[in-house]
Amino acid sequence: MACRHPSRSLSAHVSDQEATPRPSNTAGTEQLDPRQLAALDPYGLLMLSQTLFTCAEQSEIVRLSMRHVSALGPYRAEAGYLATGDGLSRVPGHDAGAPTVDEARMKELGEADGSVSLPERSWNWAFGLRGAGGLIGYIVVSSRSGPDEQGHFLLSTLVALTSAAMALAASRATHRGNAGELSRLRTERDTALRQLDTVRSKLDLQKTVHEALAGVAARGGGEDAITQALYKLTGLSALIEDRFGNLRSWAGPDRPDPYPVRSPTYQEGMLRQVAREAGPVRVKGRLITLARPRGELLGVLALEDPEATADEHTMFALDQAQRSLAQELMHLRELTEVGLRLRRQLIDDLLEGTDETSAYARAEAVGHDLQRTHYVVVVYWPGNAPDDSFTRAVEQAAAATATRPLITRRGDRVVLLTEVKPNDDAVHAALAHELGTPDGAIGVSTPCDSPDGVPRCYQEALRALEVRQNSRQSSGTTFFDELGLYRILGPGNSLRELEGFVREWLGQLIDYDAGHDTELVETLSRYFDCGGNYDDAAAALTVHRSTLRYRLQRIREISDRDLADVDTRLNLQVATRVWKIILGGRR
Repeated sequence: MACRHPSRSLSAHVSDQEATPRPSNTAGTEQLDPRQLAALDPYGLLMLSQTLFTCAEQSEIVRLSMRHVSALGPYRAEAGYLATGDGLSRVPGHDAGAPTVDEARMKELGEADGSVSLPERSWNWAFGLRGAGGLIGYIVVSSRSGPDEQGHFLLSTLVALTSAAMALAASRATHRGNAGELSRLRTERDTALRQLDTVRSKLDLQKTVHEALAGVAARGGGEDAITQALYKLTGLSALIEDRFGNLRSWAGPDRPDPYPVRSPTYQEGMLRQVAREAGPVRVKGRLITLARPRGELLGVLALEDPEATADEHTMFALDQAQRSLAQELMHLRELTEVGLRLRRQLIDDLLEGTDETSAYARAEAVGHDLQRTHYVVVVYWPGNAPDDSFTRAVEQAAAATATRPLITRRGDRVVLLTEVKPNDDAVHAALAHELGTPDGAIGVSTPCDSPDGVPRCYQEALRALEVRQNSRQSSGTTFFDELGLYRILGPGNSLRELEGFVREWLGQLIDYDAGHDTELVETLSRYFDCGGNYDDAAAALTVHRSTLRYRLQRIREISDRDLADVDTRLNLQVATRVWKIILGGRR
């Protein structure tokens, strides 16, 4: 702020020229005549004070006071100083030809007034300028002789006015600084409040997202619940796909029907594009993110956003929903893996033979009804992969024709325990389509009514598979109960298997003989022993030829077998030999 300088002559002598009277700024008051003013302020201190108290700079105040020293008498201002944190700093702008003041002596004064040494001056005095906080500067005054009482009074008055003006200037500077600081602090406060409002609003939105998804988890989760929550949070249709692009869940309007099918090449390229980014990626009209817990891609979560309206809140909601989906899918994967492991352990134990009571309990725990009749199915397909893909393919093919089976893998074969007997070649045809080749073989056991019969049925299925693989038509499905003679031709057959073969072919005749005290099985045995000759067979049985014919007719009726069929005759003849020789003709 500039100072308003007084008249250049502030001495006791003013011009005799009269000033032209001017209207006063105050009504009813006239301006003082210059001669009257000179009488009231002969040394110009009042006029000077007006200037000093309007100055904003302390150095300018010191300079004005130094220039006024000579108006007070035979005095001269030699130097002016301002007190700083580093000591005294000389005020620039004074007469360059003035003698040099002893700086060391000035430091020795401390904060007191005192004499200093100057050449050609008998009296030299440093007047201290002081404020409420202590020393704020010095004015060094010299004279050829010391001041009288009046001169000392005038110099002291000038020093007092200068000190007061400097203190006022410092106070103003502090006030301006405080006002500026207050304004800055207010600006920072307003900015901080706006930022706080933004953060609070953002946190409120995030809290809403967290609460919505936490509610989904508390209610048991599920993919449909996640897409519904995301749709409500964002207002955009939400969807979940598997890694192949098949739709699993949709929430919101405009669901495509039918859902578009993408080519594998496009789908893999899109997944690679999204996987390269850290967050949601815009692909055409969708925002897409991947559910990849532990780095394994389990699903795709997306928002339909053709107008590109998604904001930061939408991105946050999508990211959090992806985290919830990843946890849900990982939980489902873990449950599935545990279930598969328990089911495989169960069928492995059943194939080897296990306690019946525990088998029923374990089966019930994995959701399988072991009380029903079951069949063991063994599947072999050349060139199948050593991983679980072959097992999954067999399970899918079997599930397409029956309820979900128990399944395990043994070497290069897959073994199933299923409630429904496979329908001829239905499983084989489904597997041929799934694996791309019809060159596989399947063996199917006879019915199994209890867990302790599973090991036997497993051997039956293996035998049926072996027969199929060694036959001229090595691909297809073979049922053990259709093997006939081949059931007992393999190595390692037990007495139980022989009894089963005899019961299959002669069971009805044996039961009839036991109930009616007849000898139909013996008649059939002698008939085959005699090569089908009626006369020889009748003689061996000591019966009439017509009696033999009657018995053979009854055999046809009771067994429902065609004795003229070559395969039937062969199986019946072997069965009668086993019945007589190995089983001792037991009924």
